[in-house]
Amino acid sequence: MQTVLGPPDELSKTWLLPYAARMGSSVRSKGLFMEVRERLPKGLQKSLTVNSGELTLRMPGGDSKAFSEASMIISKALDGIERRPVIPREIEDILGISTTERRRWLADGRLPSAGIRTIKLRGRGTITFHVFDPDMVRKVLDQDVIHFWREQDAEAKAEKRRVAAWGAKSKTSSGQPRSPSAAHDDPERFKLRGWADFEKDGPL
Repeated sequence: MQTVLGPPDELSKTWLLPYAARMGSSVRSKGLFMEVRERLPKGLQKSLTVNSGELTLRMPGGDSKAFSEASMIISKALDGIERRPVIPREIEDILGISTTERRRWLADGRLPSAGIRTIKLRGRGTITFHVFDPDMVRKVLDQDVIHFWREQDAEAKAEKRRVAAWGAKSKTSSGQPRSPSAAHDDPERFKLRGWADFEKDGPL
């Protein structure tokens, strides 16, 4: 954090958002910026900007008292900012995943929820969504397990297709699934070369 005196008629101070809070995400940086900005009085919110992970407060040189008060508010808001819960659009950007993947992995527990947040939108009612523990997100990011999860999902999807295809082939002409007992009672199976060995060894 540093204070920079610009032109004689301007006061300026910058704060660097720690990487532990940003996690390399511009979406996360913007979310942190918006949360800090909301702490400022309405008339001063436009005085705070963000660029490349840096928050900058600029005010006219004659507003030294208001500048000092705003600086204290920002510094307090940034205290422990790395513990701020991660919201859906942020975790998608941090981990490079799609909305479908986030929802699937939330449902099966690979991305556990850290709770529910409800916010009010201007003129559009409210929305409720899951948030995520930043420590969990950093762990997933550091372990680089996303590609492994995608391989698991691809294998599960392929297996589901195989099961569905086998089920379709095993139906009788009446459209009813063939039961195991019906298969053993079918005398036609004995006409197939090697069938006895297949039944003895089981499916591959």
